[in-house]
Amino acid sequence: MKPIKVAVIGVGNCASSLVQGVAYYRSNNSSDGLIHDRIGGYGAGDVEFVMGVDVDARKVGKDISEAIFSAPNCTAVFQQDVPASGAKVMMGKVLDGVADHMTDHGDLGFIVSDQPQPTQAAIVAALKATGAEVMLNFLPVGSQEATEFYMECALEAGVAVVNCMPVFIASRPEWEARFREKRLPIVGDDVKAQLGATIVHRVLSSLFGARGVNVERTYQLNTGGNTDFMNMLDRQRLGSKKTSKTEAVQAMLAQRLADENIHVGPSDYVPWQKDNKLCFLRMEGNLWGNVPMNIELRLSVEDSPNSAAVVMDAIRCCKIALDRGDGGALIGPSAYFCKHPPQQFNDDTAAQMVDEYIADTALAAE
Repeated sequence: MKPIKVAVIGVGNCASSLVQGVAYYRSNNSSDGLIHDRIGGYGAGDVEFVMGVDVDARKVGKDISEAIFSAPNCTAVFQQDVPASGAKVMMGKVLDGVADHMTDHGDLGFIVSDQPQPTQAAIVAALKATGAEVMLNFLPVGSQEATEFYMECALEAGVAVVNCMPVFIASRPEWEARFREKRLPIVGDDVKAQLGATIVHRVLSSLFGARGVNVERTYQLNTGGNTDFMNMLDRQRLGSKKTSKTEAVQAMLAQRLADENIHVGPSDYVPWQKDNKLCFLRMEGNLWGNVPMNIELRLSVEDSPNSAAVVMDAIRCCKIALDRGDGGALIGPSAYFCKHPPQQFNDDTAAQMVDEYIADTALAAE
């Protein structure tokens, strides 16, 4: 198989876990930790990172394989031997991609490079020159203008997109239509973790409904110490993130809760947690005879590796969509892999839709 050529916008913790993972699965004949071993014939080691974009001075100009270990990245290092990619991280467009307070935290925050910022034409030219097929959006939460800038670049360069963060693109009809018209696939918006707070909350919500338990109120409180949580200290950047996480849970409830009875979202930044994320989840309901019950759960997980298996599947679904000439939002993959897809389905149904999409591709190749 020829490698799937991938461009990464934002070489942060999530990118680090993904790049490490590709090296790991190339060197280990294992499917452990993967959601799907192969999709359309492509394995987890069949990805090639051909382009990286960031604005931090400690990453710009370095090979991607080196930049992923540069501050302020703090995720777990599970694969130290990452071969050089040959692709150096280029300076990106700042726009609203860096919150003002993020430059006040020294090594823990961003140190914005003084290199000239690229034009849209320069990014498009780089995407074309590298042969990138799929672009990953790993920009910080709240980067509306910056995300739209790179979406325009992808459309002009003819590149598929996995929108990993909660600026709504795949789920907005006007943007989705533009990708469909260009016959470019997009998976989005805002990836679910492999086994994270949102997917656990969704499963419990479905379980309550399936067992006839009426949900009265629920919360999900999250803390972490990476740059994602530091970025979200600016509550003005949280609007789309809270919408994405809340709607992902509301969609699984038998009856929609009033706003005052549901709280889902990032809660605080705790520096010493680094990339470890803690979720505190509570659900209250009534069962037989209107008798009350509740459940409380504490989840501890390394945040960035938790997204990598999902992103890996989304990349491969985009690739087989490109091979088939499919454009626009991939409905099943978006519903299964993302919190805020164009259409919500329960996770069992979405998983079946993904498997059917993959199987159709396998049949078409025979």
